[in-house]
Amino acid sequence: MTDATALPPTRVLLLGMMGSGKSSVGRALSERTGWSFVDNDALVERATGRTARELLRDRGEDAMRDAESEALRAGLALPMPAIVATAAGTILRDNDRDAIARGGLVVWLHAAPDVLAARAVGAAHRPWLDDDPVAWFERTIAERAPLYRGIADVEIDTGSGDAEAAADRVVERLATIGA
Repeated sequence: MTDATALPPTRVLLLGMMGSGKSSVGRALSERTGWSFVDNDALVERATGRTARELLRDRGEDAMRDAESEALRAGLALPMPAIVATAAGTILRDNDRDAIARGGLVVWLHAAPDVLAARAVGAAHRPWLDDDPVAWFERTIAERAPLYRGIADVEIDTGSGDAEAAADRVVERLATIGA
């Protein structure tokens, strides 16, 4: 295993659909490295007093996306080294996508639509999943996968749910930076 103290201080940005493991992998990676970890969902709630789901319901999609963009900027403003879990939809805005691509090591976490749906359904803060979650994930992944892939430095299938193994893969990649 790589010695975390030997890693170059950088920012790790975790991308992916809700349920892909950004929070779990972020926490595991933070434990391995000792680096600070922030989650976009927490930053949105702290800034607005509402979850993304509540923002979507009460103020509409633009307000939710604006809050997610602001949370992304807050995460990117953290001193390095840091780990930032981004909102799944930040990939849709050109400015956010560019900021993520320039922000550090970009890690795309992904899993099959049925796996994501099983993980994400029932979380009160998550929007979009009221009718047919698997179909929503299928459509949304088809739209977003090329965008995620276009800026990802690392792709990790998190379908197994093993956040520790995913964190290990990120640490292995970090060890190659500047080597």
